[in-house]
Amino acid sequence: MTTKQLAYAAELAKTLNFNRAAENLFISQPTLTYQIKALEDEIGFPIFERSGKGAALTPAGEQFCTTARNILAELKQAIENGQNFNAQYRENINICMPVRSAVYFLPQIMNAYAEKYPEISVTPYFIYKGYLDKFLSGEMDIAFSLEHNLKRVHDVKQHHLFDSRIYLICQKTDKLAEKNIIHPEDLSGHTLMVGGGSPPELRAVQQKLILSGNINYFNSPNHDTTLTNVAAKRGICLAPGFLNDHNGEFAWIPFDCEEKMPCALYTHKSDKRDFVLAFVKEAQEIYQQHPDFAV
Repeated sequence: MTTKQLAYAAELAKTLNFNRAAENLFISQPTLTYQIKALEDEIGFPIFERSGKGAALTPAGEQFCTTARNILAELKQAIENGQNFNAQYRENINICMPVRSAVYFLPQIMNAYAEKYPEISVTPYFIYKGYLDKFLSGEMDIAFSLEHNLKRVHDVKQHHLFDSRIYLICQKTDKLAEKNIIHPEDLSGHTLMVGGGSPPELRAVQQKLILSGNINYFNSPNHDTTLTNVAAKRGICLAPGFLNDHNGEFAWIPFDCEEKMPCALYTHKSDKRDFVLAFVKEAQEIYQQHPDFAV
């Protein structure tokens, strides 16, 4: 199977006419017919039903051509990305994190870094699940993480970035939103959403509130579901500040507790490239320039 055959099938699926598809592809109609037949023989099922009026997609063929179009589009994008990279850069840094807000100043970091290292490309990846696996497998050069996640991994290097404190999230119309800081007793009688893969520091705070017996609670599977429940007035929640995207939809009020969640950027110990460590240093410096930023 070749990409040319996939392109032929995609074009025929669009026109459903061998003559018109061949003209659009700048090939002869017999050539198109031969290549489609060869493709069908290889994959083991018919893509098209032939008739005197033209061609029609089989159910399997419709699914195949949809996937083929996606493959061709991704291949085109990959080629364009490679061409752009080849023309502008000599190296690339892949950095991953669970959500965009995790490193809120990432755009500023990338801009400052580009001024010093214009020949280095930085590609961020936002992967909600499994992003640390991609880092540990070597697919990523830098990863953002809560420090407890990689505490026992020995072949990575930790670069502390900030300590994220715990915030209460509620609707802006909630009376709690009028407070500058939330104390545990302020939550008496409220419904607290818990769970969703909370870090150990946050779980400890949630557990204290639950054991107090002054609040109601229910489990929420993830942060997005939790925020949806907050928007639906089903309850309130506690969350680390680095999840705040600062779009103003909810009120984020500091919660009165000692627990904080250390966050860091991680690199591979085996990676000795100076420009990778320079990116980490740039990130640390920018966060140091914003000591009062709510994170």
